[in-house]
Amino acid sequence: MEFPAMLPARFNMARYCLAPAAHRDPAKVALTVIHDPQQPLQGAARWTFEALDAAVRSCAQALREHGFAPGARIALRLGNRPECPIVWFAAMAAGLVGIPLSSQLTPDEVAFVLTDAEVAALVTAQEDQAPGGCRRFDLTDVRAWLTAPAPPADQAYADTGADDAAYLIYTSGTSGQPKGVLHAHRCAWGRRPMYAGWYGLTATDTMLHAGALNWTYTLGVGLTDPWALGAGAVVYDGPRDPGVWGRIIAATGATLFAAVPGIYRQWLRAGIDPADLTTLRHGLTAGEALAPGLYAAWRDATGRDLYEALGMSEISTFISSAPGVPVRPGSPGMVQQGRRVAILPEAQEGDDAAAGGASADTTPLPVGEIGVLAVHRSDPGLMLGYWNRPHDHPWRGDWFVTADAAHLDVDGYVHHHGRVDDILGAGGYRVSPLEVEHVLATHPAVADVAVTEVEVREGVRIIAAYAVPADPDAPGGLDAGAVLRYAGEHLAAYKCPKELLWIDALPRTANGKIRRAALAGRHP
Repeated sequence: MEFPAMLPARFNMARYCLAPAAHRDPAKVALTVIHDPQQPLQGAARWTFEALDAAVRSCAQALREHGFAPGARIALRLGNRPECPIVWFAAMAAGLVGIPLSSQLTPDEVAFVLTDAEVAALVTAQEDQAPGGCRRFDLTDVRAWLTAPAPPADQAYADTGADDAAYLIYTSGTSGQPKGVLHAHRCAWGRRPMYAGWYGLTATDTMLHAGALNWTYTLGVGLTDPWALGAGAVVYDGPRDPGVWGRIIAATGATLFAAVPGIYRQWLRAGIDPADLTTLRHGLTAGEALAPGLYAAWRDATGRDLYEALGMSEISTFISSAPGVPVRPGSPGMVQQGRRVAILPEAQEGDDAAAGGASADTTPLPVGEIGVLAVHRSDPGLMLGYWNRPHDHPWRGDWFVTADAAHLDVDGYVHHHGRVDDILGAGGYRVSPLEVEHVLATHPAVADVAVTEVEVREGVRIIAAYAVPADPDAPGGLDAGAVLRYAGEHLAAYKCPKELLWIDALPRTANGKIRRAALAGRHP
């Protein structure tokens, strides 16, 4: 069941990730979900490749029997339970489109996605309500699917094309509303440059990922890629103890650990016992920039490297350091081998490309000049497009133009200069300031508001809000805490500002645009 060297025209992502290892090494543990932070293997859920593949085939068959049309969207909100990746891969196995949703989303945020994606079914472990025309399934249903007989592999995996839709991820958009990033089955094939170009991953590895299972960073780095190579995967579903990672590595023999920089920072603060890390080769980090000071502290405490990567929901990572690409602090690394990436001139206001067209300059900039990162449309990892947003055109000729400003140095290392749009990246999540501002502006104490990122110490960035009070002389004074609590009632926790500062007026350009850099400079 090995796959050929070239991307086949008929390609199913779930089959690619699960069937070869289930055939080649059926008894090997594919997935370990840990619950106990003190005794990691006590009560842990463990799935072999054979059992995992059978569970996915059983769930896929159950979904087919419910009569969903090919390409129907299936949303799932199952937390870090093993049922989450099983149902996600089962949807793809059945020729459906899975939509993983965070357990942190509020009811309003869930309702938006279910409506926008026109979902056919919601599979949830929470008290979510399904809109009209949408089937609702809970954990009882899923567990019944898992116990059903699994059909043979040649019948279980849909005969999908490489360009057929596989899954849909909602990410913050510049319009203030989340937008769906639609990926094809071929995107799993497009991740192959990451195997050597970031991870140094082989079938003998065990990957421990610190993220939640609805996140593409976890679903991709933590599960998709290890399983495609026949490597084991470990995730954690327990209390957030910063020191738990060393205990899990020691208990499971994990060889690679992936997390956002903040997790490494918390772990260092809690104290790292080198005796826990005897099996660990190196760490991996993405989601936000790795501060040189944090890299140095990790190296000093562990003697191991920490390899950074830069990517986005629309393609995953495409720039990284790796065992074969030495770390250069302050740079996320080099373009992964096999990818076509360029730095193009930034479109100016009034250009066709600035409005989503394709006529601006496609001539790559020379070494040292700052422009915008772009990826060639031939990359199989690129998304199919934004769901139901035909006017969002991030293309310039044959180039997918990101919102990341960067330059290349003479050695080929990419140096990132932040985003050219206003999307925030604190904590590894992409957050639209407009979405947060729209919520805060509905609080009666707020007359005007803007949200931005501020750096509170090296490598630590938070989301902060700056609000103009509706009544500066309100009885009892201005209550920032009340506004922040209001935000928490309407937004997922990772979108909420950590601080709110009252100011007299927002700094704006002559055209009325908020000057976010000026706001960040006001932070005490």
